[in-house]
Amino acid sequence: MMEPEFWDDQEKAQSILQTSKRLKEKVSNFQRIYSKWEELKLLAEMAIEERDVSVKKEITGGIEKLTENIDKLKIETLLSGEFDKNSAILSVHSGAGGLDAQDWAEMLLRMYTRWSEKRGYGVKTLDILPDTEAGIKSVTLLIEGENAYGYLKAEKGVHRIVRISPFDPSGKRHTSFASVDVMPDLDDNVNIDINPADLKIDTYRASGAGGQHVNKTESAVRITHLPTGIVVQCQNERSQLSNRNTAMKMLTAKLIDLKEMEQKEKIEDLKGDYSQIAWGSQIRSYVFHPYNLVKDHRTNAEIGNVGAVMDGEIDIFIDEYLKQRNI
Repeated sequence: MMEPEFWDDQEKAQSILQTSKRLKEKVSNFQRIYSKWEELKLLAEMAIEERDVSVKKEITGGIEKLTENIDKLKIETLLSGEFDKNSAILSVHSGAGGLDAQDWAEMLLRMYTRWSEKRGYGVKTLDILPDTEAGIKSVTLLIEGENAYGYLKAEKGVHRIVRISPFDPSGKRHTSFASVDVMPDLDDNVNIDINPADLKIDTYRASGAGGQHVNKTESAVRITHLPTGIVVQCQNERSQLSNRNTAMKMLTAKLIDLKEMEQKEKIEDLKGDYSQIAWGSQIRSYVFHPYNLVKDHRTNAEIGNVGAVMDGEIDIFIDEYLKQRNI
């Protein structure tokens, strides 16, 4: 950074500054934890030497907080993937279950929004398809913050809810499904070779909030990758060009993810219908009735407080997933 020509390439300079900031924060975090450990160790040694039990509560509380911070630091070290540090693009799609599934999709939207806000991440709606009766059919969010993708990739899959349906007058128990897909928000300098002939690009009028402009112009963009059937769309921006650029970033991220998952060397090697790629095996069940339980079927992590989970307390599932992936 002290080199005279450092600022000649503004984009490269900004990237280096961001990397420097990120590394400094990691070192500072470790140093804070180490200093706290030394402080507690010294306090404990003095208490033992002087047989002073009055500081026992302070030391015990300090150890509990220190352990919590060390556990968080351990989880961060598991985020070693190429794009783990990136922001995330998260999509929720309602599945089987009609209005119940659409309501469930909206509940998941709130859950991920609350989780993001608690972590200090920014949340931006890129695309949403609400239903006139209840809930949403689909939504795509940009969750901005360091390591957002590294954490949220644990949420990819089918989420099941079991509850007494608020839409059934007979009060019967219903099971509904929603799928969650997660991809990294890529930097502008990440490029892959996508054949323009393989793309079908449609424009349409955006739906939902956005003022008069959003309803009068075809600013929303939908891009279909014909060889795979992947569909991405964006309607957040007023400009059709901005929506198209965002949609292309989403498509690029999805194709890179698929290429790595299938261990293909080239994008053109990907064939087949991937329109339902997120609908893999069920990863988690949220039971509201006849008992309260949320259980992750991949790690067997579970918690009996469904309300807390729906309020964004999902770190237990994310942490266990990351630990299992890195065993």
